[in-house]
Amino acid sequence: MQAKGPFDVKLAPQPAAPGIEQANLGRMTLDKQFHGDLEATSLGEMLSAMGQVQGSAGYVAIERVTGSLHGKQGSFVLQHHGIMNRGVPELSVTVVPDSGTDALTGLRQH
Repeated sequence: MQAKGPFDVKLAPQPAAPGIEQANLGRMTLDKQFHGDLEATSLGEMLSAMGQVQGSAGYVAIERVTGSLHGKQGSFVLQHHGIMNRGVPELSVTVVPDSGTDALTGLRQH
């Protein structure tokens, strides 16, 4: 089964940990609202890095999603891995194994 629908996201830049500024990494919190097959909210954190060439960057993120997926209530965790290679995007978003709760216990990615 597949879930479809839009989402709204608010990104809030966070201060760098002391000493990490030299690494030129970014950190943000995520606050999402999902609509459609997934009616839910999520909170998460993202780390990012810019490449030396414009249009190149990478990010990783973890977010806990809480709400209703195809009418089943519960929560689960998503793990993101994204790369932008000179403007060409690659994105992988995966359900963390065994992270489902309540009616979403056992949720897995196919």
